[in-house]
Amino acid sequence: MPKWLKDAVFYEIYPQSFYDTNGDGIGDFNGIIEKLDYIKGLGCNALWINPCFDSPFKDAGYDVRDYKKVAPRYGTNNDLYRLFGEAHRRNMHVLLDLVPGHTSEEHVWFKMSGKAEKNEYSNRYIWTNGCFEAAYGFPYIGGECERDGVYVLNFFKSQPALNYGFYECKEPWQLPMDHPDCIATREAMKDVMRFWLDHGCDGFRVDMADSLVKNDDAAKTGTCTIWRNVREMLDTEYPEAAIISEWSNPTLALKAGFHMDFYLNRRGNGYNSLLRDYESGEDNSFFRMDGQGDITRFLRDYLPMYEATRGDGYISMFTCNHDTLRPKYSLSDRELKIAYAFLFTMPGVPFLYYGDEIGMRYQRIPTKEGGYFRTGSRTPMQWSREKDAGFSTCPPDALYLPVDTSEDAPNVASQEADEASLLHTVRELLALRHTYEDLQADADFNVIYAESGKLPCVYRRGDILIALNPSEQTVYALVDTGGRAVIYGIGEEAATENGITLAPQSCVVLK
Repeated sequence: MPKWLKDAVFYEIYPQSFYDTNGDGIGDFNGIIEKLDYIKGLGCNALWINPCFDSPFKDAGYDVRDYKKVAPRYGTNNDLYRLFGEAHRRNMHVLLDLVPGHTSEEHVWFKMSGKAEKNEYSNRYIWTNGCFEAAYGFPYIGGECERDGVYVLNFFKSQPALNYGFYECKEPWQLPMDHPDCIATREAMKDVMRFWLDHGCDGFRVDMADSLVKNDDAAKTGTCTIWRNVREMLDTEYPEAAIISEWSNPTLALKAGFHMDFYLNRRGNGYNSLLRDYESGEDNSFFRMDGQGDITRFLRDYLPMYEATRGDGYISMFTCNHDTLRPKYSLSDRELKIAYAFLFTMPGVPFLYYGDEIGMRYQRIPTKEGGYFRTGSRTPMQWSREKDAGFSTCPPDALYLPVDTSEDAPNVASQEADEASLLHTVRELLALRHTYEDLQADADFNVIYAESGKLPCVYRRGDILIALNPSEQTVYALVDTGGRAVIYGIGEEAATENGITLAPQSCVVLK
């Protein structure tokens, strides 16, 4: 396990939208470099950068055309190498976004695979044996190449699936995992990883990590075998490199070799109940001040995963990501403060999505580069009240996506000047986490008070006690504080004698 993960807090950057230094309306690597001190000042000591490789951008870069070349819109390979170096100089780490399950249809591997004559890339992707032979059970495309066959997709039409083999072969065109050409696919992806690690990258967030082996069993035995092989390579050659999976099944992902697994926003799961439980028409998110939230819904889902994976790796929660509606969609800044107090004091390695530290809003705007509903969470970072919200100097109609032009649109400059702002609260919470080991990734977690339909929620990390009240009511719990003193609070000061009494929308941290 990389030692640096214990005290890591990640900042996710959608590079198109973070900071534009050359006035073309699109963010770039130099913009990230210019803002590294800001990010470090937040309390984030690690970055996750969304896909920045060469791409036709039919899916915002998740359709890779060349794994070893960056997209010119962001700069050059040397600019990214410089970003690694500048981050390391500040004791920060950088993860890139690895897309191992598919490429762009414009990747040279696919162009070669689609040729009629057999070559070393013929089985790099999944093809049937004839142009009228459907890949039943899988999305597929035919008639696009000279090869006599149809090819399997992973997502959009532009994203042909790479061939890691089938756990159970049911058709003549399906190859087993141990076929030399399937092993070659795995080795090619390891080669991509080595390339970036050798140039200063500190690891990878892995897109659709559970999607590699087809016809896999329920335990994803085939896919897990591949990731264990990758982990062996990392442990041997790059022991401080980290990998985090987009899987949301830590009992599989962490035992498969990932150091971290995202607890994703999925309908009905525990994480969804915290911030985004609005799909039924009524918002019963736990952190809504006027909702009917119930922390036991989260705990019923989370605790079994936490107990089953202790010692294997970390469960990672996030404020938001590029695929999820921003938390400001349903929560006010006051509510977000209590929500962030929870997220940043929980076990595992937390992730902060750019702009969530100031409460950027989800915007209902037309789709861009395959974003569809997700596009509204990918708008430019709002740095100031200046032109283009301080993101760029280009004409507004040349921006990658429109900025929030509302009179009360949040921005960094305004919140810097307001000590009561969400931005300042985020800094305080992250400073608290870095100060006390008991609030970091692997300190013990124990629920002290959590009742269905009742508040507060009280839990312990190591020797630190945290109590939260997101509601509009004053609440009380008969909890022995053990003589602990208050080291941090949000809202009115808590009473901690003979139990814990919390004012509306407040929290307290005791040590």
